[in-house]
Amino acid sequence: MPKRKEPTRLHRSFTPEFKRDAVRLVQDGKTLTEVAQNLGIARSLPQYWKKQLEKSSRLKKELRDAREERDILKEALAYFADDQKRSSGSSRSIGGPSE
Repeated sequence: MPKRKEPTRLHRSFTPEFKRDAVRLVQDGKTLTEVAQNLGIARSLPQYWKKQLEKSSRLKKELRDAREERDILKEALAYFADDQKRSSGSSRSIGGPSE
């Protein structure tokens, strides 16, 4: 008995703008079914894209926060390093050998 060929799945790629627009339509009150039928996509895609967009936004915020913390620490390190140089330099001249 010959093997039946499974229907091949069409793999399409969508632009980030298309994905954002699809998610926005659902957020604006259209049903998943309406959006999927109007755009010719699977019903589950807008939900999946929404999760991806939320995750991306969260990661971007975390990265922004980490960079801000890094910059603050860099400034603090430079400040204390400079302060330490000044205080160690002045103690040498005051506590130097006496003649």
